[in-house]
Amino acid sequence: MTLIETKRALRATMLARRQALGENERRAAAEALLESFRLEHPIGVPATVSGFWPIKDEIDIRPLMAHLHGEGCRLALPVVQGRGQRLSFRAWSPGDPLEAGVFGTLQPSAGSEALEPDALLVPLLACDAEGWRLGYGGGFYDRSLEDLRKRRKVTAVGVGFDLQLVADVPHGADDQRLDWLLTDRRACAFV
Repeated sequence: MTLIETKRALRATMLARRQALGENERRAAAEALLESFRLEHPIGVPATVSGFWPIKDEIDIRPLMAHLHGEGCRLALPVVQGRGQRLSFRAWSPGDPLEAGVFGTLQPSAGSEALEPDALLVPLLACDAEGWRLGYGGGFYDRSLEDLRKRRKVTAVGVGFDLQLVADVPHGADDQRLDWLLTDRRACAFV
C-alpha cells in the first residue's frame, strides 16, 4: 500500500474507535484531560495558545482552554484559509461569539485580532510514541507548524483520547512531529 492508502486505512479505523465512545466516557475524558495537563504542564503560562473548537467526535478541550485563559494565556482559534494553505489564528476568549468555518468548524469573526501562537493544541486521529500525528488529511497543521518553526520556537501538543495512541503512525517528508501528547490518561513529551 502507498503512504496515502495506509493513512486512509488508519483514519477509518481511528474514526470508528473514537465514535464508539459513549457520552459519559467523553465527559469524563474532558475532565481528565485537564488533570493530565495540570500534572505535567506541557505549555508554560502565560503564553499565546491556539486551541480548537471540537468537531465530530473530538475530545472536548473547552475546559482546558478556559483553564488556560484563567492562567493568563491569550487564546486563539485556527482559521482555514484555503486548500493547500497554512492556518491563520484569530484571538478568542471564552464567551466570544463564533462563526461557521469550513469542515464544520467554528472560528472567531474576521474582525478578530490575528495572533501567532507560542503553543498549539492540535487535534488528532492517532499519535505514536515518536510524536507522529495522523490528522484528517488536509495538511493544515503540518504546513502551519513548518511555517511557524522556521521563524520561532513553538510547542505542538497533540490532544486526544488515550485510545488514539497507536504503535505506529505512517508519515512522510511533509509531516511535522508533535512536541507533546496530551490525553485523558497522560501527558508525555517527545524527545
